[in-house]
Amino acid sequence: MLVDVDFTDVLTQAGFTPLRDEPLSKYTFTKTGGRADWLIFPRTHEETMQLVQLAENHGIPLTIIGNASNLIVRDGGIRGLVLILTQMAQIRIEETDIVAEAGARIIDVAEAAWRAGLSGLEFAAGIPGSVGGAIFMNAGAYGGQIDEVAAAVTYLDRSGHQHRAAGEALHFSYRHSLIQENDGIVLTARFHLQRGDKDAIRARMDHFNAQRAAKQPLEYPSCGSVFKRPVGHFTGPLIIKAGLQGKQIGGAQVSNKHAGFIVNVGQATASDYLALIALIEQTVWTKFGVRLEPEVRIIGEAPEQK
Repeated sequence: MLVDVDFTDVLTQAGFTPLRDEPLSKYTFTKTGGRADWLIFPRTHEETMQLVQLAENHGIPLTIIGNASNLIVRDGGIRGLVLILTQMAQIRIEETDIVAEAGARIIDVAEAAWRAGLSGLEFAAGIPGSVGGAIFMNAGAYGGQIDEVAAAVTYLDRSGHQHRAAGEALHFSYRHSLIQENDGIVLTARFHLQRGDKDAIRARMDHFNAQRAAKQPLEYPSCGSVFKRPVGHFTGPLIIKAGLQGKQIGGAQVSNKHAGFIVNVGQATASDYLALIALIEQTVWTKFGVRLEPEVRIIGEAPEQK
């Protein structure tokens, strides 16, 4: 842990009440991960900007987390200040556009679109991530991707200055965006949708969610899809052919329901997850000459060796 009592005082004097030495396993979908030195849930854009600037001015490392669904935090935790943006979750309709704050769940944005009779986000009806995370990684499912509907993004740089990017300037590609390139911090995203029939929109959402429930191991903690899809291949079948479905290290297991998922079947650690990811990568490369690249975001520090 960083020993910096002065920064705690700085945060307190600025009106914030940080959680100290907070286990991030309380917030990640895998139920794993070490501790954050300082953890704060900013409620507004202004608070986020202020906290980013405080970290910058005092030389404190800064980490941004959304809904922590497609995330692994190493067991050594995260040094410095961690901001979880889930308190910034407002969603508003502007004719055929939806403007949503970074911490809003993309599921909730899809539901808001349905209620307003707006089509285009049906594919996201079961994606558990936040708007910020969905923009960051250009999230997608069932043939749809965020770049098809994201029109503009307002974000902060690491000095706390605000920017706006729209259209091609967002640099979307497969699981990639401008926000990844410049380490930006999403504040809001504008989604441009189309008028549609509410019953048809609901039917598509329910269909995708039924597929998800049938094929994915939603009954266990997991980080969602672990690997990007390699060109010319599907990850799950590769892992099955490698003989790794059901393989377990510690409490982390390659799901017997969907081999593209690693589930926490009992007291898994982040180190268990990472060891299993490494085994999958090495085995698939050795057997098939295919390099698997993690889709899941992996952050934090390795645990100290005892």
